[in-house]
Amino acid sequence: MIDLLFVEDELKLAQVVVANLASQGFRIRHFANGSQAWSSFLHVKPDVVVLDVMMPEMDGFTLASKIRLHDSATPMIFLTARTSTQDVVKGFKLGGNDYMRKPFDIEELVARILSLVKSSPKDNLSPNLNIGNYVLNPNRHLLHFGSEMIQLSFRQSELLKMLYENRNTVLNRQDILNGWSGDYVSSGRSLDVFVSRLRKFLEKDPHIKIINIRGKGYKLLI
Repeated sequence: MIDLLFVEDELKLAQVVVANLASQGFRIRHFANGSQAWSSFLHVKPDVVVLDVMMPEMDGFTLASKIRLHDSATPMIFLTARTSTQDVVKGFKLGGNDYMRKPFDIEELVARILSLVKSSPKDNLSPNLNIGNYVLNPNRHLLHFGSEMIQLSFRQSELLKMLYENRNTVLNRQDILNGWSGDYVSSGRSLDVFVSRLRKFLEKDPHIKIINIRGKGYKLLI
């Protein structure tokens, strides 16, 4: 079953889309504004996001940019009544995978969703990582502790994965920053915040420690 996050403020259109997709076996979470959708995305990561561009509280472009800061892989399809080439280009630059202009055919939307999900690199997914009494799913950025599930951000998940892959050895601070493209994490202070958050997430297993090696970096001890 495909989990779909659908963001659309036109109620009648949303009802039609939700009814049609649900009848074809999709599990759908629908929200009428970007802010609610963003909160939902942080709580449970979907398999695909279908979002309108023009929405109240947070428009689709803003929502897409926030999603891409945390997640580089989840497919996104923009829906819009806009027709300018500039808008289409902007959508792709923000990390969108597809762009459909309204009005659109439901069957075409379904076909595009299935194509994106099918073409996602499932064969190259990273295996789950057993970190003490925790299990990290690095593909969905989920940290499990027994029945408890913690949704990590993309950066948090990547950092924990890097620490685990270099466990019991020092991971250089600059190597971490170099491993993250872009300038989202541009200072040591920002990195310290990420480490502090991970320590809180991992505190239920007293055998796991992330220690600071002054002047060098961090070491994950298990």
